Amino acid sequence: QVQLVQSGGGLVQAGGSLRLSCAASGSIFSIDAMGWYRQAPEKQRELVAHITSGGRTVYADSVKGRFTISRDNAKNTVYLQMNRVKSEDTAVYYCNAEVKIDYYRSYEDYWGQGTQVTVSS
Repeated sequence: QVQLVQSGGGLVQAGGSLRLSCAASGSIFSIDAMGWYRQAPEKQRELVAHITSGGRTVYADSVKGRFTISRDNAKNTVYLQMNRVKSEDTAVYYCNAEVKIDYYRSYEDYWGQGTQVTVSS
């Protein structure tokens, strides 16, 4: 099995910074894309940022220029550096990874447990 364990998150003041981490472990053959999603109360889960195995990134318009996604392939870990946070960034953040558990199988989606980020104004 594959586990994604998130760390970081919590309460931060508007304009401040926060860093989220997500480490994948278990029966991993390879990892393709990794990403961060968030879900605010009464809203649908949305993509925040996405990074391919080659390092190409995609960001939601709402976080461009403020958030940075990165990954350490040797550690199977993805990070989200959140700078100049705003109240509208308040949400539960989930990491995601496309994982292959052996050569013959397809990539499958795995999710972290979620972590609350609350921005106070």
